[in-house]
Amino acid sequence: MELTGAEIAIRCLQEEGVEYVFGYPGGAVLFIYDALFNQDQVKHVLVRHEQAAVHAADGYSRSTDKVGVALVTSGPGVTNAVTGIATAYMDSIPLVVISGQVSSNFIGEDAFQEVDAVGITRPCVKHNFLVKDAKDIASTLKKAFYLAKSGRPGPVLVDIPKDVSNQKVEFNYPASVHIRSYHPERQADAGSIKRAAQLLADAKRPMIYAGGGVVLADAAGPLTDLVRLLGAPCTNTLMGLGGYPATDKQFVGMPGMHGTYEANMGMQHCDVLLAVGARFDDRVIGNVAHFGSVPRKIIHIDIDPASISKRVQVDVPIVGDVGQVLGELLTVLRSSKQKPDTAALEAWWKQIAEWRSRNALKYRYSDEVIKPQFVIEKLYEITRGDAFVTSDVGQHQMFSAQYYKFDQPRRWINSGGLGTMGFGLPAAMGVQLAHPGATVACVTGEGSIQMNIQELSTCKQFRLPIKVIALNNRYLGMVRQWQEFFHGNRYSQSYMDALPDFVKLAEAYGHVGILVEKPSDVEGALREAFARKDELVFLDFRTDPTENVFPMVPGGKGLSEVIFAEDL
Repeated sequence: MELTGAEIAIRCLQEEGVEYVFGYPGGAVLFIYDALFNQDQVKHVLVRHEQAAVHAADGYSRSTDKVGVALVTSGPGVTNAVTGIATAYMDSIPLVVISGQVSSNFIGEDAFQEVDAVGITRPCVKHNFLVKDAKDIASTLKKAFYLAKSGRPGPVLVDIPKDVSNQKVEFNYPASVHIRSYHPERQADAGSIKRAAQLLADAKRPMIYAGGGVVLADAAGPLTDLVRLLGAPCTNTLMGLGGYPATDKQFVGMPGMHGTYEANMGMQHCDVLLAVGARFDDRVIGNVAHFGSVPRKIIHIDIDPASISKRVQVDVPIVGDVGQVLGELLTVLRSSKQKPDTAALEAWWKQIAEWRSRNALKYRYSDEVIKPQFVIEKLYEITRGDAFVTSDVGQHQMFSAQYYKFDQPRRWINSGGLGTMGFGLPAAMGVQLAHPGATVACVTGEGSIQMNIQELSTCKQFRLPIKVIALNNRYLGMVRQWQEFFHGNRYSQSYMDALPDFVKLAEAYGHVGILVEKPSDVEGALREAFARKDELVFLDFRTDPTENVFPMVPGGKGLSEVIFAEDL
């Protein structure tokens, strides 16, 4: 059976079980849009900007463990998508992005809406392809989905010239794929697992540091079992929140720049550190030399060998799927006759309790001005911790990570590595489409929301009842905080002047807008918003413009060099 390249592309998506494609049409992809029109298995979501298409596919993927798919045209279509692609790349999110390209005979001639999509995206994709013949589309897309999901996940770009999408060839979708130089499925070294088990069994002050790899590998179950078996404290990174239940007594909070005191001090003073699907990011361990100044044994489990000993030299490297390795580690520990040193553990927990008593997340409640922390606490209370929460980037992101207790993985959707403002709302669209009956909240700031606020139109078209929680402090809050701490209170271009009336703007898009200016009105406004099950509600909370995120480890400092609220 002969099909056009465009029809083959859509058939490939059907074969892969793709439910939604997030995209925006243009000249170079019109044949593909034609093929979309002539079927009803794959649904298309028309966004208002290509960056939002990729963020929406990203949110869909993060919340489901499926490969997200975006479709954009050539030229500005694909360049607009680059920020979304880079966001997914930094956080290892599996995406397939199909971009249109000018016709093959025009490539390299500066044709209308031509850019070198392969060259531009090469630094921020797991892999990319330029398809030169329609007979290669099926095998290329098969490879793209395989590459995106296997090993360390990531985005894959498939660039299809317009003439190739209209070329007719026979359709055959491969049953399997083999890439000669790519072998991501590796059996973890049994000897390394035994050495890790022995170190953990001998530990007097064990600590488990779990990152986004736990969530991506769906390994929250074995991680939880291991933490409880060892009786050790567990900290989850910003990307790993929900990998271990935040309400559990062994959870010590998030580590790093805005982590809890007990998590940071535990990381710094443990004698055995088990790092699981984490990469010792600069925002987590601070100054590398300071981190290494205290001797400890480090075990590092990761699917990506390039991540191991990249920033911190480790003692026991274990390359493999996080879930499988944790399962094998549990088997070895359970079969061992050696039991944890209960006296040493008791002393370790006594020390942690002392650090915890510092209550690093305390803040001063006000009857006069809304504190952003209070809004997140009420959001958690009203949703009973059962919402999907997306965020943009800034102070509101940190407040959400600190005060919303995530007990399940894939509920916290945010841009960690790239720190992309404008991510929250389109990501929430992807989450809501993936989970139609779920409660989805987008926590944002008045700066971030304006970067993709046009997606309120998409939300209206597709009737997405997202609750937008805007913590509006009239500043680029995190920028202002750094200017206050490190730039002599010189607030250069961080004040947001001439803000729109968000209530009227939400109403103009056909949604409900609520302005909240008093602390006493916070709970009632949130309850009203979540009672409107079928409507998008935009809540404009006028929060304290002077509030900062504490605790804070300044850039370049060590984990124990913490600034607390009362220090300033």
